[in-house]
Amino acid sequence: MEQRDGLVDEAFASRIEGACRTVVGDTLRSITYFTPEAFEQLYLRSDLEADADLSGFVDHESLGFRARTAYRGSELGDYEHTVRSFENGYITRVVGDEEGVFVTTDGLTMRRSEEVANALLELLD
Repeated sequence: MEQRDGLVDEAFASRIEGACRTVVGDTLRSITYFTPEAFEQLYLRSDLEADADLSGFVDHESLGFRARTAYRGSELGDYEHTVRSFENGYITRVVGDEEGVFVTTDGLTMRRSEEVANALLELLD
């Protein structure tokens, strides 16, 4: 998977950032848009360094495309989003048919996670 600037046009990137900021505010750390072939980091908070292995994160989070299919028809209902908890923050991932977004934040409640996921899914549809 390759990192590509310009994968997302500026207007769409602004809508994604606006939706995330509206829900999670200043706890927003980063936003990454991805497809099965490429990714682009749309936002990185100014106090963070751009030295994360973003490619490794994207490779793992792109497995969400398979999760949509794998969980289809389960007793739990359709797959909606994934939240991962880390020592210093959280990742919320959503995927559509051919595109996805993951957002990293400092703090996150389940309610906020669902809100940011729903906002992103509306933009991806």
